Amino acid sequence: MGDALRKPEDLHDGMTSQAIRAFHDIQDRICAAFEALDPGCAFERNDWQRPPEHRLKGGGRMRIMRGKVFEKVGVNFSHVWGTLTDQGKAQMPGAKESEGQFSATGVSLVTHMSNPFVPTVHMNVRCMATSKLWFGGGADLTPTFPFPEDTEQFHAALKGACDQYRPDAYKEYSEWCDQYFYLPHRQEPRGVGGIFLDDLNSGDVHKDFAFIRSIAEAFLNIYPQIVARRKEMPFTEADRDKQLIKRGRYVEFNLVYDRGTKFGFTTDANPDAYLMSMPPVVKWP
Repeated sequence: MGDALRKPEDLHDGMTSQAIRAFHDIQDRICAAFEALDPGCAFERNDWQRPPEHRLKGGGRMRIMRGKVFEKVGVNFSHVWGTLTDQGKAQMPGAKESEGQFSATGVSLVTHMSNPFVPTVHMNVRCMATSKLWFGGGADLTPTFPFPEDTEQFHAALKGACDQYRPDAYKEYSEWCDQYFYLPHRQEPRGVGGIFLDDLNSGDVHKDFAFIRSIAEAFLNIYPQIVARRKEMPFTEADRDKQLIKRGRYVEFNLVYDRGTKFGFTTDANPDAYLMSMPPVVKWP
């Protein structure tokens, strides 16, 4: 890890470099798919880099769209590296053993939809390097008005990715998702679940990385179908009001419990990037 600050792309046989290329491609294709669902609208592109004097290095590619179908959607890529603070070490496995040096790259997205019948969704894939290399990610669906067809197809797509990795992966990661995306203070789940995994290091880095990519591919295959099916459904002001209250639950989870948001705060990351999950309009009863 001695070269972490100079050449993070060379860590662990260049896997970080491979992840960066794959994540760029994933980000680009998701943005293209979302633009196709919202004709006449396009993502705002904001590429950012840390200033030379900053204690952390790297940057990212922010992609935000505010359209007719997608009231707000962020699809962000980032790659940062450097030395963590003591608080940051607690958020990342292996950081203490590596004296806090790390490299982190990934794609994270959250949608907030104009139509209350189109579910909010979150998807994240990431590659982290400390004293070891590990992966994380997942996707979960948060509808205001759940449709069994949407829930079943979403879970089936993710199960297909899990089944190709190992037979018991879906059961483990869907249960992990239900446990993780839960609001204890409300005693309710955030949505209808999906999968969630972290600290993935099976000993076969190429198999692990292929699995992480397959999660993104499964998401890209199924979520646009759900949006296309629901985006023209008529709705009332009461439906919209219920959606805005549901968004309040989303805000509560992301600011209080979400590991990615906490990591952003502890690494002094770009706040516009790690807070892009916040909805544009929200209401509490």
